[in-house]
Amino acid sequence: MAAARHATLTILMLLLLVGQALASQVSHHRFHSEALGRDYPYTLYLPKGYHDSGLDYPVVYLLHGSFGSDRDWVTRGALKEIADRMIRQGLIPPAVIVMPGSQSWWVDGHNEPARTAFLEDLLPHVEDIWRVVPKREWRGVAGLSAGGYGAVNFVLERPELFGAAAALSPASYYPLPPANSSAREHATFLTPDNRFDAALWQRLNYPAHLDSYLGQDYAVPLYLSAGNRDAFNAMGHASRLQAALEIHQPGRVPLEVLSGGHTWRVWRASLGPALSFMFRFLQPPLEAPQAND
Repeated sequence: MAAARHATLTILMLLLLVGQALASQVSHHRFHSEALGRDYPYTLYLPKGYHDSGLDYPVVYLLHGSFGSDRDWVTRGALKEIADRMIRQGLIPPAVIVMPGSQSWWVDGHNEPARTAFLEDLLPHVEDIWRVVPKREWRGVAGLSAGGYGAVNFVLERPELFGAAAALSPASYYPLPPANSSAREHATFLTPDNRFDAALWQRLNYPAHLDSYLGQDYAVPLYLSAGNRDAFNAMGHASRLQAALEIHQPGRVPLEVLSGGHTWRVWRASLGPALSFMFRFLQPPLEAPQAND
């Protein structure tokens, strides 16, 4: 009897371990960043079966908002649940999703060189450690609020790196952030005497990259969304951005307006449509190599 119970427990443990191996996984990582001079944190989503599939995957970099962290999209944005459901339903292919952490607004501001660290440290690290395809058509970037600001800047400045993008309630305010925006009190844009640096904002914000973006051949499809009661008028600012890009990529810069404010409820509601839009343009996983290859 005891032997039978032991055998049953052993089988259950094996089934549990197999199930864990096949399920999607969220984990937290750090690596040394030369640009930052410290460890760079990121949270990682791996799709179901990643460890056993032998596949190479598309990758999406998902950026957090002002004063946020690499864990926000999982703890507050329901990233794992939304990605699992969409992959299971065939709405998007299995993909690796990287959620980096930044103390800046994803720019080289007064407090840290976040832009340089993202482009020169994080991307090469991810492509070296994880099975993602290091090509434009397999790489996307998205973010909310300040992360949307960062995503927009990245694709306009470096369109050769990204095949698709999304900006949810992007804090890409023009010409300056509103008085109630956290940008005005964030260390990214504060001078040594604690004043908001308007000149730095204008030098880093997306209009500074527009002419070069519009003058080259790449067009990065960009999904935009905002709440209709956004306290910072993200909808109005996103509309301005949409109008600036529409001539370069007609039909590939949609703006979805949702009911709500500058809140996680809006961003959770936007995440599924954003991923679905991006994967209209990003490549699905490569087939695993055959044993006789």
